[in-house]
Amino acid sequence: MDKLFIDSDIILDLIQEREHYPDALKLFALIESNKVKGYVSPLIFANLFYILRKQESGKFALHVLTRLKALLHILTIDEKTIELALSSGFKDFEDAIQYYCALEENLDFLITRNKDDYRKSGIIICNAKEYLAIRTSHQDI
Repeated sequence: MDKLFIDSDIILDLIQEREHYPDALKLFALIESNKVKGYVSPLIFANLFYILRKQESGKFALHVLTRLKALLHILTIDEKTIELALSSGFKDFEDAIQYYCALEENLDFLITRNKDDYRKSGIIICNAKEYLAIRTSHQDI
């Protein structure tokens, strides 16, 4: 079973039905049906709360995050993760934390639309559409 780190942009595509909504919806259908496991860092929950509270309301944000918590596993950020991120050379420190959080847990894929932010290659970096294509080419969904 594939273990996927889901970046906040993919989650926002789903919640806000943005341009890439169909792919995000298919990805989350796989997670919900236990065909793949979805993971996030605590940073994603904090970022989503901030964004959703500003765009909708605090009540809406908490409702969405509660539903997400039931679907996704939350990874740990520890001292080692921060040390790796600090010395990584990533342009975006938050992305470095996300990357090393996923790498330390031996996840298979990091799903994001900001692939250029993740130049390291210890994990397969792809967007939702690409992951769905990879999955389809290896097995029936």
